Amino acid sequence: MTPEVHAPSGLELDRRAYRRRQTARSVLVSLGSTVVFAAVLVLALRSSPGWARVQESFLDPVVAWESLPRVLDGLLLNLRVLFVAALGVLVLGLLLATLRTLRGPVFFPLRALAAGYTDLFRGTPLIIVLYVVGFGVPGLELFGRMDAAFWGTVALVLTYSAYVAEVFRAGIEAVHPSQRLAARSLGLTHGQTMRRVVLPQAVRKVTPALMNDFVAMQKDVGLISVLGAVDAVRAAQIEVAHHYDFTPYVVAGLLFVAMALPVIRVTDWYTARLRAREQMGSLV
Repeated sequence: MTPEVHAPSGLELDRRAYRRRQTARSVLVSLGSTVVFAAVLVLALRSSPGWARVQESFLDPVVAWESLPRVLDGLLLNLRVLFVAALGVLVLGLLLATLRTLRGPVFFPLRALAAGYTDLFRGTPLIIVLYVVGFGVPGLELFGRMDAAFWGTVALVLTYSAYVAEVFRAGIEAVHPSQRLAARSLGLTHGQTMRRVVLPQAVRKVTPALMNDFVAMQKDVGLISVLGAVDAVRAAQIEVAHHYDFTPYVVAGLLFVAMALPVIRVTDWYTARLRAREQMGSLV
């Protein structure tokens, strides 16, 4: 027997055609409004009295091309610092979140220490932490001579681990207590319950927030230049002093935007995907 082929009705075909027309119309309207908005913005900028002076000082293509190699070399240092700092933040943040979720009076000193740490570094501006860590800690002469990038990485880990710890803690507390009780009733220890039951659910819940913190750290990694590290920002500053033109700062800013855009788009995609999965079946 040949399977019966389902053919859409005429009404369904009309609905599909209407949706296609509406989609095409929406795309055309969006494109038209974008072009009009861009044209108005360009005209407003070019008609301003100081546009020629701003263009010469910030948008010189010759200066941008000449400063690009050095700024790119500095950006490689930012990427290395970002990679190491992200790993350190994840480890230390998860450790702090775990300490804050420990139960029992015997663990009160650990909970208090973790809470004090998060309060201190969430309330202190990153640039202050950079100055204290980058110039104060080496003055103690407890360690060997380390370069500015090392101390900048330490400052980033100390600051962002406090934020990430609170994100992890929120995810852990969002897991329903029945999950822990069920795991313990099956004979799992507290550590096994956290590792196999609680943390996988908690990480899935807070992944969008973690990715947003990573995007923020991508920007703040440029602040290590205040310690003297020749990263993209310091390289742009050197080029500005060389050319007497601010265009290298624009080049550095565009490179940071290009570095952050893929993560931003992935974050938006994952957030929409997670929201659609959670709301599946809730619409009527």
